Amino acid sequence: MTHLKTKILRFESLPSTNTELSRLASEGAEEGVSVVADEQTAGRGRLQRAWSSPKGAGLYFSILLRPKIATNYWPLITMMAAVAVYDTLGEACRLQADIKWPNDLLSGERKICGILAEAIDTPAGRAVIVGIGINLTQNAYPAELADVATSVSEATGRSADREAILTALLRWLTHWYALLNESVGPESIVSAWSSRSSYAFGRLVQLSNGDEAWQGTTCGIERDGALRLRTEDGEIRLLRAGDVKQLRPA
Repeated sequence: MTHLKTKILRFESLPSTNTELSRLASEGAEEGVSVVADEQTAGRGRLQRAWSSPKGAGLYFSILLRPKIATNYWPLITMMAAVAVYDTLGEACRLQADIKWPNDLLSGERKICGILAEAIDTPAGRAVIVGIGINLTQNAYPAELADVATSVSEATGRSADREAILTALLRWLTHWYALLNESVGPESIVSAWSSRSSYAFGRLVQLSNGDEAWQGTTCGIERDGALRLRTEDGEIRLLRAGDVKQLRPA
């Protein structure tokens, strides 16, 4: 079993923890090296969207991974990270979250954590940087996003302990990453993700990817992490990228 040895590097301020870790990886950083910052001045999410990262308002974290699994299963890395965050919030915060495909963590249908995985080339071979941003207080996001975002302190009514959350996160990442690299890793991650997500089965959603959009009901996850969507005409589409939005039944 792969044992992930973690090492944390701490910074008061960075443009982006992913960017800093990419620089370190290019200089030979080993798997498990992690970067934590008190704030990010140019944090980003999926599709190059800005990720608000005010000082002390969130956990801004990135970790360097060198997966042993075939590259066609690398999309499962973000799903693995989502499972780890789900378990972290449950353990450290007594908060039962939800996971929206593929890797957004929600509380009460509002986003509480975002995950961004980026593949990079390094002197030691191809690697993946997984960035995780957890909203700890309502200062973590702009007021205009209050309808779609939330934080640990709001969801639980208690102050969020960043160090306790970080400790739990490293432990759960180590656990699930080790399973991902096993021969039955894809099945283990898909099963764990599906059991923690209300979006895995029976959700009426719209999935958009660029100029294309599909509507249908979710009906499970493929072994490589693709979402199975049953459209109105009964066709099963396998979707591997895009943004999911819940739809209300007419």
